[in-house]
Amino acid sequence: MTNIRAAITAVHGWLPDYVLNNEELSKMVDTTDEWILTRTGISERRVMKEPGKATSYMASNAVKGLIEKKGLNPEEIDLIIVATVTPDMIFPTTAALVAKEVGAKNAFGFDLNAACSGFLFGLETASQFIASGKYKKIILVGADMMSAITDYSNRKTCILFGDGAGAVLLEPCTDGNGVIDSDLHIDAVGAPFLYLKAGGSLHPATEETLKNGDHYVFLI
Repeated sequence: MTNIRAAITAVHGWLPDYVLNNEELSKMVDTTDEWILTRTGISERRVMKEPGKATSYMASNAVKGLIEKKGLNPEEIDLIIVATVTPDMIFPTTAALVAKEVGAKNAFGFDLNAACSGFLFGLETASQFIASGKYKKIILVGADMMSAITDYSNRKTCILFGDGAGAVLLEPCTDGNGVIDSDLHIDAVGAPFLYLKAGGSLHPATEETLKNGDHYVFLI
């Protein structure tokens, strides 16, 4: 049994400049700052407004900041995991785009799609790679451009989501600290209550799915 654990040794986040606060939202849908704040605790969210930029742009900026903060050589990065439900496109992966942008020439990587649980699942995945002794420097990114899949005429969902990215560096730790354990499960019992219907193999994009708004997050 290895005594190596994964420790988070650096953290960096990146947010778009545009701030969408509750007062602005109250002009778009039937809601108020008080209603949103008392039920969600949210007072504002960031939204990516820069044309031609998407999740990989935010993720890359978070990783670049992390590299600079840590003084890390990008070519030393072994693995990049990007937890996201809003990849730039179906493929190539967001992780591949990030690796290219930050100069991680020797890394391999993949996207992890698990919605709200994505970063946590990514942390467990990265921790196991570290604990096995196979890799020593792993960057885990949580990044989403939720504005791309949010209907801003739906007050149930538009109050909840924003855009941004956060990155952590995981490295081996042998002093008893680091990720000790986890207990993870998945359960699709709630799938009918929160989902994005279209864009997958079950409901490919059609004129009908666009007309019905099936490419936006649905919350019952």
